[in-house]
Amino acid sequence: MMGTPGIVITGASGRMGQMLVQAVTQSDACHLVAALEREGHVWVGQDVGTAMGGAALGVTVTDDPVAAFAKAQAVIDFTAPAATVAFAGLAAQARAVHVIGTTGLSDDDIAAIDRAAHHAVIVRAGNMSLGVNLLVQLTKKVAAALDEDFDIEVIEAHHRHKVDAPSGTALMLGEAAATGRGVELADVRDSGRDGITGARKRGDIGFTAIRGGDIVGEHDVMFAADGERITLRHVATDRRVFARGALKAAIWGQDRAPGHYDMLDVLGL
Repeated sequence: MMGTPGIVITGASGRMGQMLVQAVTQSDACHLVAALEREGHVWVGQDVGTAMGGAALGVTVTDDPVAAFAKAQAVIDFTAPAATVAFAGLAAQARAVHVIGTTGLSDDDIAAIDRAAHHAVIVRAGNMSLGVNLLVQLTKKVAAALDEDFDIEVIEAHHRHKVDAPSGTALMLGEAAATGRGVELADVRDSGRDGITGARKRGDIGFTAIRGGDIVGEHDVMFAADGERITLRHVATDRRVFARGALKAAIWGQDRAPGHYDMLDVLGL
């Protein structure tokens, strides 16, 4: 295993963090070198496997990203925007591939990540699954084929604990639709409708967010015209699809030139 890339998982106690720890330890293509949590977290100092309620894995949870990244070839990061921006700089210093699944990033956050990508490989995507990235490509093609007689609405559903809306995946799909139409999403985005909003503006790309229960992730792109509708859909029922994609990205990024990549690059789409 020592000939395979060493992986750090940030936010190891979270839902995705634990799924990623499991995915790495079950893989023959990489190995776990560190599990990271914030300072003061109850897991710090414990074996990550034991903290997860299972067998010891021989990796102690740490709150020191510099030391963790220094011994890694890749960092997989599904945390929060402020943490991700900080990790991007540290991962770049360590020349470790930084795989980012964090959503809710601002334009300033992305600009900071772009700067880090001058020095190291960063793979960032609002969704790491193969199916969603195929859906992105289909959305772009359908949007390019249909004119503004078809209203475009991106409808997404997630669990009650998700803190950002629209989801990163929904924004990916909106960007794909805008690209297909040859417009900037910022100029046509319509979200957060409430009250007397007036009629829908021709050419706008709308967003609807649903939050409830334990929904892993559902995304629909609806093209609606008078008399007909086309709906493209992806449903995730298990977070392992995101973990598998993230591992694929971490391995793909080894020996690549520094740059800011996405899952379409990883999948060759």
